[in-house]
Amino acid sequence: MRESPAAAPVAMEQLKLIALDEEDLAVVSSILQDAVLRVADMTYVPGQRRFAAVLNRFDWEKAAHAGGKDFRRRRTALRFDRVFGAQLRNVKPGARERVLSLLAVRFEPAEAPGGLVTLTFSGDASIQLQVECIEVELRDLGPEWRTRSKPQHPGDESGAGSEPGASGS
Repeated sequence: MRESPAAAPVAMEQLKLIALDEEDLAVVSSILQDAVLRVADMTYVPGQRRFAAVLNRFDWEKAAHAGGKDFRRRRTALRFDRVFGAQLRNVKPGARERVLSLLAVRFEPAEAPGGLVTLTFSGDASIQLQVECIEVELRDLGPEWRTRSKPQHPGDESGAGSEPGASGS
């Protein structure tokens, strides 16, 4: 994972990451698992070949260190550049207030270095981006806030295994 040029040491708590390959994108996907956003908070701008979204990401790292009692979210910007097209499945642009929960971000290679990036949401919704190459920025936008609960996944027992990368049993 490549980090953007460092700012003042105080800014270390806010993430600022750039993904340029499939491995980097897997890290971004893990960080954004269970992020929520409204349909109105994302846009595809064909003239700029850019897709962008503002999400409320769940801080899995802090939840793990807090013993399962202190849950937090933070506003985070996600930007994909070099995007040639976007296809929506079960996402209606007119349903601007609909809330989507992001499950994963994946890359399917095509003619190198291009391919398809798929943002998969709960409720069988997805957005597929046709990209020239992987060029993604994730940037936290402000302070975190407390949230009452952590996201749950089917098969979780008392929250066990719900953190990204956990085995679940």
